[in-house]
Amino acid sequence: MGKTVNMTTIQEFMLEGFPAVQHLGKPLFVVHLLLYLVSIMGSIIIVTITWSDHCLQTPMYFFLSSFSFLESCFITTVIPKLLAIFLSGMQTISFAACLTQTFFFLFLGSTCFFLLAVMSLDRYMAICNPLHYHIIMNMRVCFLLVLSCYLLGFILIIGPILMVSRLSFCGFNLINHFFCDLGPLVHLSCSNTNTIESLSFLFSIVIILSSLTITVISYIKIIITIVNLPTAKERQKAFSTCSSHLIVLFLTYGSCVFIYVKPKQADRLESNKEAALVNTVITPLLNPFIYTLRNKQVKKALRNAVYRMKSMRQSQF
Repeated sequence: MGKTVNMTTIQEFMLEGFPAVQHLGKPLFVVHLLLYLVSIMGSIIIVTITWSDHCLQTPMYFFLSSFSFLESCFITTVIPKLLAIFLSGMQTISFAACLTQTFFFLFLGSTCFFLLAVMSLDRYMAICNPLHYHIIMNMRVCFLLVLSCYLLGFILIIGPILMVSRLSFCGFNLINHFFCDLGPLVHLSCSNTNTIESLSFLFSIVIILSSLTITVISYIKIIITIVNLPTAKERQKAFSTCSSHLIVLFLTYGSCVFIYVKPKQADRLESNKEAALVNTVITPLLNPFIYTLRNKQVKKALRNAVYRMKSMRQSQF
């Protein structure tokens, strides 16, 4: 059996974007820029108030601020290039930049899934084991859990990325997507991609379905505990701490399961673009609003922050 030789001749790729609406480039640029800025500002607000308000310096809000920061980094791997495509039609991307974008998109996305699972475990501990919660979930443990999410994401993604870097790309260079992702890249290779497709599918199962399983089991136990609480007020209070997280879970897992949990990466690339748009634009936009509008403590912290800003302005005049 001969050795596989890296015969890469393609130095850059063309991102197809959304050819059906290419004539609407500038209006789409404005819309997506506004959505991106709102998403980033929403995440910045959540991170700022959770770190500045003493009442929010708890494990639950530590994980929330970590997730908001992570999600801002995640969408920044994709949206700036999409904006460049809409504004100037700059669809080319170098091989190195494409591979880098793929790595950070998958690494940060995988970390998001593990962090969502950790947030589910945190809610499980708070509701099902309240007496031991503050002993077990101290800030050192919380920090180590977040760090573990990053390490797991890196370890699971670096292998497939290194394998893609060794593939040969010696012909068609048009990527049927608006950013570089593993599936479209593998689809373009003129090498034998069976191994990497199988490995990618396996890692998708490990990352998405394992974190989903942890989340589902946690929430089944949470629901059982809530149902058995003695008063309606206690049940409502317990459920209110989980409702925002449940909505975010539904939005995040829905699109990603559709995109990645398929044995063949080339399957349904066209429909993947629409699902990826939801995952990289719509969901990150909604998440800060979901967490702030459905959480009384966050809303109270926001009102206090606005009040302090008004008081500072008035004192200056």
